[in-house]
Amino acid sequence: MAYSELVKNFGSIRAYLRSFYVYGFQHRNEYDLKSARSYDNERRRVESWLGDYMRFGQDAEGRRVFLSVDSRAIPENPLYRAFRAKSFTDRDIMLHFHLLDLLSYGEGLPISAIMEALTDRLSEFEMGELPDESTVRKKLSEYCALGLIRKEKRGRETCYACSRDETDLKTWDAAAAFFSEAAPLGVVGSYLRDRLDDPFPSFRFKHHYILNALDSEILAGLFAAMAENRPVSFFSRGQWMAALPLKIYIGAQTGRQYLLSWSPRHQRFSFHRIDLMEKVKMEEAIPLPESLSRSMENYCSHAWGVTSNNFDALTHVEMTVRIEPGEDHILSRLKREKRCGEITQADETHWRFSADLYEAPEILPFLRSFIGRITALKSSDPALTERFFTDLKALNALYGSDPE
Repeated sequence: MAYSELVKNFGSIRAYLRSFYVYGFQHRNEYDLKSARSYDNERRRVESWLGDYMRFGQDAEGRRVFLSVDSRAIPENPLYRAFRAKSFTDRDIMLHFHLLDLLSYGEGLPISAIMEALTDRLSEFEMGELPDESTVRKKLSEYCALGLIRKEKRGRETCYACSRDETDLKTWDAAAAFFSEAAPLGVVGSYLRDRLDDPFPSFRFKHHYILNALDSEILAGLFAAMAENRPVSFFSRGQWMAALPLKIYIGAQTGRQYLLSWSPRHQRFSFHRIDLMEKVKMEEAIPLPESLSRSMENYCSHAWGVTSNNFDALTHVEMTVRIEPGEDHILSRLKREKRCGEITQADETHWRFSADLYEAPEILPFLRSFIGRITALKSSDPALTERFFTDLKALNALYGSDPE
């Protein structure tokens, strides 16, 4: 297979980037999807996009390749470069430029006039057969769906013209710069900034989650389904699943993205890791219960994490912490990180946090972060508090401190 920087299927390059360059747990001799030559071609392709960020290490199993990125130094997410390397056929690129040039003048042309103009133009070149009308119609329909071309009826004819772009992108430059690095589908902002001659100096982020860029294709399919309120089927963890996508959650600590969905078959809510999804297909619309929106709001108001255990009963958790005068930063943190919980003042130096949760074990790391200030902890599930104090005893034993 001849080496090329362009890719047909982004899903394959996404999996390759994760396995070898992001997670960094595979070597060349572990590449078993195809031949070793395929590995070399994939490596050279990635190197052409991300050569400035590639590093190499050596261990007992051989040479390891990985990405090393300093968020303080990069002007934009380098992984967006992979999306600019999609392959195309000779006919695709030929029709792209000729059609956009033809339709950029006047108020539009019918298909008959477009075919006549294409024939006149292409007859000047030594090339293969001219594209037929069906091929041109499909390309026009594709561009209409993308918003590049608009169509309108004039009598019995359908006329096509380039869409009018009246947006001054320069006024949106700073917003696009922030969006491209901080929001889901930031690749859209990156593409918009490519059209600017003198782009806004990029932002720098202390915590920059660039890996979400690899999920953009999956997210686009999920957002499209959410906009039309239609279910999807997606391939994850070796199997196909069907669900109605509802919300996207992004972890504040890791930047990992999750899909909150509702399964019509199992009649339950579930969370799914988006980085583990490989394919997304939009399905036909189905009747949905009228109470679904209210049920989702109720579920989300009692969800602390994304384990999605869907326990039938809520667990009440209550923690009292000591906050001395002058320690307003502790109270600010408690209020900032309370999520679906509530904060009340018990007395001058004690504040009470309480929450009713479907997945109470998810809150344990949050509770542990207040060790040393907790004066009371109780729960309607005795196993939860027992686990907390068991872990605390193990911690005391580890450091040789007095359990009391």
